[in-house]
Amino acid sequence: MPLSWAVFASFLLAAAGYVIGRSRAFATAGPDVRKLHSRPTYHGYSVALTALLPPLAVLAVASILRMAGVLSDSAGPVAGLVALAAAVAGLAWGVMRVGQQFQARNAVERMVLGLLMLCSLIAIVTTAGIVLSLVFETGRFFQLYDWKTFFFGTEWTPRFQGNSQLGIVPLLWGTLYISFIALLVSVPIGLFAAIYMSEYATRRVRSIAKPAIEVLAGIPTIVYGLFALITVGPLLRDYFAQPLGLGNSGSSVLTAGLVMGVMLIPFVSSLSDDIINAVPQSLRDGALGLGSTPSETVRQVVLPAALPGIVGAVLLAASRAIGETMIVVLGAGASAQMSLNPLEAMTTITVKIVSQLTGDSDFNSPETLVAFALGLTLFVITLGLNVVALYIVRKYREQYE
Repeated sequence: MPLSWAVFASFLLAAAGYVIGRSRAFATAGPDVRKLHSRPTYHGYSVALTALLPPLAVLAVASILRMAGVLSDSAGPVAGLVALAAAVAGLAWGVMRVGQQFQARNAVERMVLGLLMLCSLIAIVTTAGIVLSLVFETGRFFQLYDWKTFFFGTEWTPRFQGNSQLGIVPLLWGTLYISFIALLVSVPIGLFAAIYMSEYATRRVRSIAKPAIEVLAGIPTIVYGLFALITVGPLLRDYFAQPLGLGNSGSSVLTAGLVMGVMLIPFVSSLSDDIINAVPQSLRDGALGLGSTPSETVRQVVLPAALPGIVGAVLLAASRAIGETMIVVLGAGASAQMSLNPLEAMTTITVKIVSQLTGDSDFNSPETLVAFALGLTLFVITLGLNVVALYIVRKYREQYE
């Protein structure tokens, strides 16, 4: 039996167990349902969970063992039959437990609590696995390549035949440069939009403007990248770069930064809007009562009160910009260089991670393992930004909530 069939059969048995357990509870109680310790619905949930959880556990263990190579693919039907047998046994045990004195509600709450703890554990283990894989592969890379040259080298010229120069400095420069331009676009526009929607817009205008802005967050990044490649890049090249003699390419830092900034507007706007709305109304009323105008109230009372949260929103947007790939690939090019000219093509760490792992690569060569070192570096940067942002937001919440 294929594992997918076993999963489907387990859910069918769980659904049947709910109906059977609820009906049996009614039959046990007779005309007075109050004789039951728990409501019949909880009895149904209890039977359903006892029929569903054991086969899911069996299938999860079987999948992990297959990925680890302990079980072969031919063992799949056997695992499916074992899971189906566990479902039937759980269904029978759950039905047998139904009775007037059975504390079904407590049993369901314990099983749900265990399930929630398991989900939390899976998230933690997954995060730990990602970090450990990056650390181990990065350690292999630094056994083959000097870490000083990697962190302080200013040339990025990977050659799979050997003699590669794998300095991260030009990649880090391009990442920070593009992210800086993106924040220059997104922070003022997003913040001013949040101020308007929270302090000046009518309820009708806000109900239209806020969803319209948040539509930008739902556009796939590949669409933004195509927009940068087809529209923004040629426009900057024809009307700025070539007339000013600053370049002839449609791919540039400014192209990627502008488009990425547009993508980040809803992140800054939505977070800032929520933070500004969280400022107590009493602060506004006090300022207005002392004779301040609405604009003075916003400038001298609301924004200073909301500033820690706004800074946290900006840092979260910065971490989002640093990790962007598709817009950079199509808008900024793939040239690893250091320049102050925003109309020249550059690249970022994420782009080079993709390029180093694309194609038939030898995972024992430094040219491939460098992708893990780049990933770990990017992870540390974004983790630091997220930690700072969460610290600032938490401090803000403790102060005003």
